This record gives sequence, C-alpha cells and structure tokens, in this order.
Amino acid sequence: MIICIFVILQFLAIPAAWAQAANEPKDFPFTQFDVSDYSSFHFRGSSIAHGALQVTPDSENLELTNKSGRITYKRPYRLWSSDIDDVVASFNTHFVINIFRNNEWEAGEGLAFVIAPDYEVPENSYGQWLGLTNDTTDGDTENKMVAIEFDTKKQDFDPDNDHIGLNINTIKSKKNVSLNGLGIDLAPHPDKVTNYSVWIQYDGKTKAMEVFMAATSGSTNVEKPVEPILNDTINLKDYVKEESYFGFSASTGNPDIQLNCVWQWNLEVEVLPVKKDRTWLKIVIGVGVPGIVLLGLICVMLGLIYKKKRKRAIDEESLVLGTLKSLPGIPREFRYKDLKKATNNFHESMKLGQGGFGVVYRGVLHEKDGGQHGASTASTTASTTEIAVKRFSRDNVKGQDDFFAELTIIHRLRHKHLVRLLGWSHEKGKLLLVYEFMPNGSLEKHLYDSSNPNTLHWSHRCKILTGVASALHYLHNEYDQKVVHRDLKASNILLDSHYNARLGDFGLARVLDNERNSYAELELGGVPGTMGYVAPECFHTGKATPESDVYGFGAVVLEVISGRSPGVRIHHEQQHYSLVDWVWMLHREGRIQEAVDKRLQNDYNFDEANRLLLLGLACSHPIDSERPQTPAIYQILSGTLPAPHVRPFKPVFTWPSMVSTFSTSDTTLFNITSSTSS
Repeated sequence: MIICIFVILQFLAIPAAWAQAANEPKDFPFTQFDVSDYSSFHFRGSSIAHGALQVTPDSENLELTNKSGRITYKRPYRLWSSDIDDVVASFNTHFVINIFRNNEWEAGEGLAFVIAPDYEVPENSYGQWLGLTNDTTDGDTENKMVAIEFDTKKQDFDPDNDHIGLNINTIKSKKNVSLNGLGIDLAPHPDKVTNYSVWIQYDGKTKAMEVFMAATSGSTNVEKPVEPILNDTINLKDYVKEESYFGFSASTGNPDIQLNCVWQWNLEVEVLPVKKDRTWLKIVIGVGVPGIVLLGLICVMLGLIYKKKRKRAIDEESLVLGTLKSLPGIPREFRYKDLKKATNNFHESMKLGQGGFGVVYRGVLHEKDGGQHGASTASTTASTTEIAVKRFSRDNVKGQDDFFAELTIIHRLRHKHLVRLLGWSHEKGKLLLVYEFMPNGSLEKHLYDSSNPNTLHWSHRCKILTGVASALHYLHNEYDQKVVHRDLKASNILLDSHYNARLGDFGLARVLDNERNSYAELELGGVPGTMGYVAPECFHTGKATPESDVYGFGAVVLEVISGRSPGVRIHHEQQHYSLVDWVWMLHREGRIQEAVDKRLQNDYNFDEANRLLLLGLACSHPIDSERPQTPAIYQILSGTLPAPHVRPFKPVFTWPSMVSTFSTSDTTLFNITSSTSS
C-alpha cells in the first residue's frame, strides 16, 4: 500500500512537471534560419528565405505592395496565472532585424514584435495596420495584443517616420519615441544597410517593459546599451491571454514598400509556479490508488498519442505553407471558404472534369476591390471572375506530394498556350489549385460529346494543334528547365473563347533533373497515362522524356484530324486496328485521306490534311530517336517545312531505343536530331 501511495503521489506530480516542460524553449536561440526551421513556427503571409525570417514577401516575389504577414513561435507561453493573484511571467528576448529598401522605394510601413492570442493575420491589415489590426478591429479590447512597433511611415498620430512605440490592442502607441535624434534609421538608404539588435525586457514583478537598440553588422555580437530607448509600465495580465504567442508582424503599403527581415532570435520566458490542490490527493487515496493509477496511465498514453499526432499535423501544414510561400513568383493564396462558396460547396453541377489526381469544378468568385489601406469599405467595388478549381482527391501526405508537384511545376510557367495558374489554397488539409476558366471546355468534349451538335471547323483544328505544339516547344526548349508533361491527351487540352488551345493538367509533369524523370517517382502501379497516348518505350524503361511527349502529341494530331480516339480499336475489313496502325495502313495503301473526320464533309484543305496525318505518323514512330523534335514540328505545322517522309510500313519497336534512354545523359538525349526521312 505504501508503494501504491508513492506511485500516485508521483503521478499527481506529473502535471506540474508537464507545465514546467511546456514553458522550456526547445529551439531557442535561432542564430540563423533555413528551411529546416519551418516546423518551429507558424507562418501567415511570410516565409524563410536568404537565411532570415521574411515577415512580409521577400525580393523574389513579384508583388510587394499592400502585404501583411505574421510569424510566431510554434507554441504559446503561459504569461500569467488564474490560480495565483498578481503573478505575471517575466521574459527577455533579443533579435536582429533588417528593414531593407532599394533606391526606388519609399520605406513603409513597419515591423513589430508582438504578443498575440493566435498566429492569424487580420484581414486587410496591410499598410498602416502593421499586420496587427485593421480599420474594424483597431482598439478593440478583445484583440488581446501587445506589440513593440518599429514604424517607418508617419501617420497622423505618429511623431515622425522613424520611431518605436508600445501598442496595446491598437496601432496608436500608448507611448512612442522618435529615433531621429538617436542615430537610428530603421530603413536606411541602400548604401547604408544596417542591422539592428533589439532587446526587450519585461519584469513580471515591477511590470516594467524596456526596449534597447544598437546597430550591428551581420551576426556580430554587440553589447546591450545601458539605457533603454523606450520604457513603460504595463500589467500584461490586463491585456493578453493567459497563454499567448510570441512573434513578429509587419506590413507594406502602396507605393511605400520594404523588406521586413529577422536574422536572429532568442526568447526566455519565466516558468510560473503551479498552485497545488491537496483535496484531490485525499479523494484519490480514498477511492483506491491502484485503479486511479491505471486509469491515469491510460489517459497519459492516449494524451501523448493524440498530442504527437496533432503536433505532426500542425508541423506538416506549417512546413507546407512555409515552402509554398517561399517559392519565387508564387501566385496569391485563396481562402478555402471563398472557393467553397464560389463552387456552391463543390456541387456536382459545377463539376468540369475528373482525373486520377482530383476533380475540377467551375467557380464564380465574387470579390471586393478596395482602395488604399485605411479606406472606407464604402469605396469598394465588386468584381466577378469565373475560375476553375482543382480539388485534390487525396488530402494526405501523398496528396500533398501531388499538390506540390503540380504547383511547383506550373507556378512559374508563362506561355499563351498554357492554362494560367491564378492561385492556391491549403487549409485544414484541403488542397486546391485555382486556374483561369476556359469557356469552351476541353478538346475531348468537342470531338466526342454527343450534346455538342457542331463539329470543330478545320481552321479551329489546325489552330489547336499549332497552339499545343507551341506550348510543348516552350516546355522542352524555351523554359529555363526542361519540363515533360507526361499526360498529353485531348481531355487536357482546353479551349478559350476563341478556340485557342491551352495545355493544362500538370499533375504528372516533372522537371528533368539528374535522371529523376521516371514514372516510379509517383509510386503508382504501372505507367500512368491513357492507353494510346503513352509511348512504347515507357512501358519498358519506366521513364518519360521529351520524345515520349512527342509521341503523345502525335496521337493527338491523328485524333484531331480523324475524330477517333487513340484508345479505341477500329474495326476495318474484319480486322481491329489501333488508331496509329489504321492510319499507317491507309498510308501504305495510298488512301490516307480516308482517315480525315467524315463529319467535316470534305470542308478541309487536302494538302494540310495530308501534311498533318504524316506528321502524326512521324511523331508516333516506335523508335524515340526517330521522332521529330518540337522545333521541326512547329515548322511543319506552319508550312515552312514540308511534310515528313514516312515509310509505308510501320517500323518495329526495338530494344536499343530503351538502352539509349538509360545510357545517354540528359544533355545529349535532348539534342538528338530527329529524322523525318527513311
């Protein structure tokens, strides 16, 4: 019995030990930052780049105006006790900041060290609001926010451009100090780039808040000044939540912009005592120690498992968001609730198509276009935009891989014949990509949809093929990295209002990098793609190349001209042919024109049809090195090169084609001169 009582006493001491462990920083100090630190923070409109916390978008982003961001440490700290009167935690923090602007920028708006109830950024908190509040919430006592601002843009209530201030639930400082007479220029001219070390000390007993600053160079340690620049008295218990987050908030305006960087950060927070209640000890002993101990251990185990899973999910989402927001040129982030509303809660009637990676919905986005920061909402105007929203079918780790693969490929691609990415959303494990809406749908719909009574005109078909060839040439040769699409087919070719082709669905696309271009990367059984469009060597090598994309393009050419699917067998004279074998048979017998879609009713150009059918056969050559490359394809389509010479009998796929794929380096492989003659 004595042993049991000892066990239960130890068990009752566990919560106190947990409380103490919960306030012990595991990651501080941060002397520099890199991608491995993403799991240590919550990011909103911010990222890690160039070795620093980028509280607002960094220089690699295209849009820097009217932005706000927040970065907080991954967990909250207990700052006061509801059990013990007038007990507030002391804390010390030291960080190094750099506020940068180039010659063309006027500095604005500011950076702040913040103690907040959560890590979310208020809507419309750009400009003068410093990512802390907005014109609706500013001054609200429910903000539960205290901040030290480093302001670089004068407002009516500020002393000047460069000042620091103590803010409580509002951007109007309770106390501020001008820096003009102290030799401190927060956002200096580019040829005078300066980092500043900042120390903030708070004494939980005296309630004194003190802020010290000193210029520093890079990571060189400097002495803390003897006298604080700003000091004031504030009882944090009156203004912040019992458990609050520490971090940084910042904003830019329009046209005033700057880069808000934090290079180093250390934080120490006092661990508060826990008030003990001995009543529970008597109750536990009275009802039976062994049962309580067993129940307690079970609860502890379940709690630890739940906490571990929840932490992993939060860390994974923080890593995802941080990685996304650090991508150069990344488009805007949409709110999940806005996309849900735009698609009528992803209603079946809004569905545009479905593939192996997700479902695409039509959406109507209603947004308000506001004016400058601080402007009244009465001055906003509404705009309506049609969009296509791709909702990934797998919201797990594998689904995130698919999401990343498509986003990291397409977010920097810029070509008039590629579907343009408008933005993305990643909230609560839901993965969404937002594309521009194509009013004429897919090429597949126009070729086979029985509800569409009008067939594609000949001129439309030629224009579509020329557009797809142009997009493919860009991916293979003009973009700064070689990209293989790997899923070229009619359903992935979309048409705008003028029947211009837009190549889309980059779910299987990959950048060719150090031979990492195999289908096995996707961890899918077999070779992904649609029968009839996949090059024969892919079934042997498991690799995708620009040449396999050309094979898929050849299948599309034959499909567009004939109006027949490459995946459907054709019955002809008591035999069954694939589309390419059927066209090759007609070519051998000198009647290739019979392959032209009968729905055109001879309303087409004979010479163009002949040239395109021969081009389709040349691209469908079983040996990859014999297929034309995209520059030649584009010239044949435009008529500047003659139709390729195609042998009357279809060649047989041979093993050396596979060997060359394995043994040839990327550089050599992509520069093979394609033959268009026998």
